[in-house]
Amino acid sequence: MDHVDVLIVGAGLSGIGAACHLRRECPDRSVAILEARDAIGGTWDLFRYPGVRSDSDMFTLGYSFRPWTKSRAMADGPSIREYVRETAREYRVDEQIRFRHEVIGAEWSTSDRRWTVHARHDGVDVTLTCSFLFVCSGYYRYDQGYTPDLPGVADFAGPVVHPQHWPEDLDYAGKRVVVIGSGATAVTLVPSMAETAAHVTMLQRSPSYVLALPGVDPLANLLHGKLPTRLLYPMLRWKNVLSQQLAFQLSRRAPKLMRSLLRKGAMRLLPAGYEVDTHFAPRYDPWDQRMCFVPDGDLFAALRSGRASIATDRIAGFTADGITLESGDELPADIVVTATGLNLLPIGGMSLTVDGEPVELGKTLAYKGMMLSGVPNFALTIGYTNASWTLKADLVAQYVCRLLNHLRAHGLHSATPEPPPGTAATVPLVDLQSGYVLRSIDTLPKQGTATPWRLHQNYPRDVLLMRHGPVDDDMAFDRVPAAVGSHA
Repeated sequence: MDHVDVLIVGAGLSGIGAACHLRRECPDRSVAILEARDAIGGTWDLFRYPGVRSDSDMFTLGYSFRPWTKSRAMADGPSIREYVRETAREYRVDEQIRFRHEVIGAEWSTSDRRWTVHARHDGVDVTLTCSFLFVCSGYYRYDQGYTPDLPGVADFAGPVVHPQHWPEDLDYAGKRVVVIGSGATAVTLVPSMAETAAHVTMLQRSPSYVLALPGVDPLANLLHGKLPTRLLYPMLRWKNVLSQQLAFQLSRRAPKLMRSLLRKGAMRLLPAGYEVDTHFAPRYDPWDQRMCFVPDGDLFAALRSGRASIATDRIAGFTADGITLESGDELPADIVVTATGLNLLPIGGMSLTVDGEPVELGKTLAYKGMMLSGVPNFALTIGYTNASWTLKADLVAQYVCRLLNHLRAHGLHSATPEPPPGTAATVPLVDLQSGYVLRSIDTLPKQGTATPWRLHQNYPRDVLLMRHGPVDDDMAFDRVPAAVGSHA
């Protein structure tokens, strides 16, 4: 049976980054990566809808150890996919990937000091063991997006498409398109499709906050070629980190002020007299759900040009050639796109057991947002909700490396987070009020009330905690018997 020191699940942005950190900081550990699909890139390989791009700047979505050097701060999907693949090749972690390996479950045995992992490879069951299990599969379900009940959709004569499964041969040139949704995917699709479609309507039940950002970072553009990359990249990264934190903290502490600033920003980019309060004023406060960023205000430009429009209403039903709204209005359509969200699937849907006892994720507490109470030698990567995913993914991978080196240096074979007596669960690990979170809230690990069991969504604070803080706080360790030696 194959055994590795560290088994990574997922070869996307997080998994490749984790493998690179291990290569850099724990070069003597054996590593394997199991990837359910047949390509590197995760989300950035799966999503192929028109205009797919990052909703964070690449100076923070890029890896800390490998600078993003292209001019676009908010990059398109193919560029991000190639960046991840180039990184895998540069650090030779592509050699560690086993494609088409879907992980089904894993069992920890304290007596054997290892995980036994079950996967399915091309229909054949495969088993291997590892000393440390590192799940980097994100929290979205890859095989099926979320589509709500759409009354009468069977009556529509045209194609109904979910962005997660975009048909390569879909021709929307000169067609009337209705995009149902108001989140990051919808605001990306609308301006992109409007370039060639006859008209694109974004149909939303309720608005989202939308903020225009420069597609090219002005400071990066100014200093490119004047400073070496090793100095410029960290500078841009921290500048954007602090900007993100300022916007988030302002949203939390002065939501009325932030609402006003966002409203004024939208008004400046929309035609005079536009119904801003109907189409761009959500009922919730900023950052209760993820904010939508649009590079160079492309959504607003599409609305100004008349190539796109927004309808804020509810669906009453479908006809053969469009959608009827509760207000009585009708939206003509040749194609309907359901940008209605994603389904959550924590740790890729795999099962976990510890010494024969099943682990119920919803009943665990998250330790530093990356390990689970009572689960030895296990980590998962969940990025920030208020900043770039990779900022947290980098910190998690660096912490895993620190922990592994601590185990070896002290003759220990396992580390298990254990909350102090009286630690109470509070909110889910992903504490947004978005529909995709609320639909799966019972399946998510919970947070405690204080560090290291409380997730603060604060990168500078987490740098101190995870790069420079202790690795043994609220952690139970088991020592390796002298005659056995360490596998960790």
